[in-house]
Amino acid sequence: MTAGPPPLATLVNSALLVVLAGFLIYIGKPVLLPILAAVIAVYVLLSASDALGRVPVIGRLPPAARQAIVLLGFAVVVTIFTGVVVDTVGRILREAPTYQANIERMVARVADLVGLDERPDWQTIRDATFGRFSVQSLVNTALLNITNIGAWLFLVVIYAAFLLAERGGFAAKLSAALRDPESAERAETMIRDINRRIGDYLAIKTLVNVLLGTVSFVILWAVDVDFPLFWALAIGLLNYIPYFGSLVGVAFPVALTALQFGNLEWTLLVAVLLTSAQMAVGSIVEPRMIGRRVNLSPFVVLVSLAIWSALWGLPGALLAVPLTSMLTIVLSAFDTTRGIALLMADRIVGDDRSRRPSPLPPARDA
Repeated sequence: MTAGPPPLATLVNSALLVVLAGFLIYIGKPVLLPILAAVIAVYVLLSASDALGRVPVIGRLPPAARQAIVLLGFAVVVTIFTGVVVDTVGRILREAPTYQANIERMVARVADLVGLDERPDWQTIRDATFGRFSVQSLVNTALLNITNIGAWLFLVVIYAAFLLAERGGFAAKLSAALRDPESAERAETMIRDINRRIGDYLAIKTLVNVLLGTVSFVILWAVDVDFPLFWALAIGLLNYIPYFGSLVGVAFPVALTALQFGNLEWTLLVAVLLTSAQMAVGSIVEPRMIGRRVNLSPFVVLVSLAIWSALWGLPGALLAVPLTSMLTIVLSAFDTTRGIALLMADRIVGDDRSRRPSPLPPARDA
């Protein structure tokens, strides 16, 4: 009988494997990111297709036709979003001198209120801090990244179209590739769990984000903040990021309000209104609709957010929860890694917890 590797060697090998995987994910960002984003988008599109199936007239169409409709709608939304971003950045660039003057006037007003203008060192402090702030330089930097964002979104649409087209035959390919019936059944169960959990989470999260974006648009339009549609889209998109996304989403339009009006009271009003909308959605609507569908520990969510953000930046933060949830489902499918999945779960669900606990809800047919 051959003895297995010592525990220390196993630990070192596992650590090296994790480091290698992280390095490959980091350098493979240009290829992997649009593919994974397309996979995530397909879950939302399939949920939208199922929702269309309940519409009286459209529901009579075959599934392929409904999927084509939602794919076309997705392409239109991506095109509109890209157009709004390009137009907004261009308009901000034209308004940059006005914004610069407004922020300098507001800073001078605050300094005058607290008596800093009377101090001889205030001019030096202002030149070293706010004097170096340039709205136009920030906009120019954002403008340089728009081309890459547009190309990335185009790839996501193309990949999503092919994934939808080939989805129907994937089960047969999987059964043929895994000749062992037990392995094939396990793989099918794992994929069904991923489809159910990620699909439900993304569909409801998208609906919540659309609601939040709509409310934010009404607030920004009523207060006459520049570019309300752009900021509403940004708020809805950033709300996919757990915990911090909503704060960042509010910070940007509030900062623009300060640049636009140069008025502290008006800026505080916009901050209060947007924060109230975020709190209402995050504390009341979202918990009721989403609940605990992904079953991830809050600490695991924070760690995954930090890891994926470090690897892929903002896109990684947006995809952190779905990707980590997929990872827990894969880990829970094998006895050797089930313990890791249990540690990552928020709660343990299973009929026989003492013998074979599972972090997954009972599977249902797709």
